[in-house]
Amino acid sequence: METSLKDRLFNLIPPAMIAVVLSFWAFGPRSLVEHPWALTVTSPLIVIAILLLEAVHERHAGWRMNRREFLTDLYYSVLSATVIAWLTQKLSEEPLVALKASLGLTTAWASHLPWLAQVAMVIFLIEFGQYWMHRLMHNWTPFWLTHAPHHHITQLNAAKGAVGNPIELFLISLSVVALFDFDKTAIFAALNTMGVISVFAHANVRADPPIWYSFFFTTIRHHSLHHSTDYESTRCNYGNSLILLDRIFGTYREGEGILVGQDDRKRLTIREQTMFPFAPMIEKFKVWRAAKQPRGALAEASPADDLDRDAAGAKAAA
Repeated sequence: METSLKDRLFNLIPPAMIAVVLSFWAFGPRSLVEHPWALTVTSPLIVIAILLLEAVHERHAGWRMNRREFLTDLYYSVLSATVIAWLTQKLSEEPLVALKASLGLTTAWASHLPWLAQVAMVIFLIEFGQYWMHRLMHNWTPFWLTHAPHHHITQLNAAKGAVGNPIELFLISLSVVALFDFDKTAIFAALNTMGVISVFAHANVRADPPIWYSFFFTTIRHHSLHHSTDYESTRCNYGNSLILLDRIFGTYREGEGILVGQDDRKRLTIREQTMFPFAPMIEKFKVWRAAKQPRGALAEASPADDLDRDAAGAKAAA
């Protein structure tokens, strides 16, 4: 089947956006790229741009954005950029910096690496941790309970990568990058590059990047297969941005999913996603309380039963 000009152009958009991101952080005015709000602005702009592409060249009609999905995605995007980001800074990054200082560790060599090498190293450090955290979440029940809500999504869209239980969103954000003295712009460039890759990997955009891109980076084909409804398909393609890690560690699988979701493809509400890890504990408590209830009710009813028996005995004697 011949590929249309529109398809060919859209296939080039993911690598083109990465090139734009790297150019911005490498050559943009220092006053702009080092501004405290720079990353806060560029990150949602990437999501918005790709979300608009969904309206222009969608991949599957069944994944088409609607009001409910948009508001849910917006909630989680804001949650990730505020609460989760603050928790990550306070509970992970700042303690790591303090630990590094207390141990007298120095990583000034990192800032002397070529800028692109710094970007690549930041991406690798973050992705390596996320890859193994993701595998852990699929192989140990306590961690799976935090990750399962993300697999209960029934369609893929640009901001779906941010949808999930808050505990999972925090765990997946952890990294050791704070231990290294990378250039700030290299860190921001790495985060935005991963943003482009992972957003496209969740987006309802008909874009199949060149083979060299999909060899290293995760695409919607790889990740939609991971979100498929059958169990075996969820056991592959763990890389959030670097599918290369799946190739290295033997978890890569070719294919694409259309029907996505978990179990009976029931879409969870925000409340259900938030409470999901605690559901087994809550259920056990309900069973425990129900088991105790009859004994309590029987104990309360015993005095009355005794009176009834006494009354019946008196009538019989009369």
